[in-house]
Amino acid sequence: MHRLYSALQLKKLLIQKALGETYTQPLPTLQEKSTALPTSLDKLKELCNNCYLCELSKSRKKVVFGKGNPKSDILFIGEAPGATEDSVGEPFVGRAGELLTKMIENVLNRPRSSVYLSNIVKCRPPNNRAPTPKEALTCRPYIFQEIEIIKPKLIVALGATAFNYLTNDTTPISKARGHFFTHNDIKVIPTFHPS
Repeated sequence: MHRLYSALQLKKLLIQKALGETYTQPLPTLQEKSTALPTSLDKLKELCNNCYLCELSKSRKKVVFGKGNPKSDILFIGEAPGATEDSVGEPFVGRAGELLTKMIENVLNRPRSSVYLSNIVKCRPPNNRAPTPKEALTCRPYIFQEIEIIKPKLIVALGATAFNYLTNDTTPISKARGHFFTHNDIKVIPTFHPS
């Protein structure tokens, strides 16, 4: 059922693209959306690498899929890749990544390689702007499936965008910082983005 639904939606998108439409509204998803997506990180990454569902795919150099220890109990999620990440194809490798690495090593007393890092969207928004709601909603099934595969005990939401899209909470990051929230029974702690 899910594969048929996905195939029909893909057909609809391809027809719209052939008719010259450059972007469409995010498609309604089935309640059990995660079952339609791959259950391994490698296959999910391959799916992301072939994604052209939003305008961000047109300007990206590389898809920036999550990286790190897939068995980690801690998952860090930012909002979107920056210019360096877009060139390299890995999350948090620019200046913000250097600061995040220092935070992980000095505060958590563990190497960066012991945690998993990802972003709400997998492609860089132009001019390093925040992802639009449409872009984030289009990419949301990918990050939700990544979370489901990794099964962390704690998610550190880096910045307001990551916090808002994970929890659907609109509390300002300055007030939410340091408090626990949840995403599908997983603890989420928001903090400022290291950029």
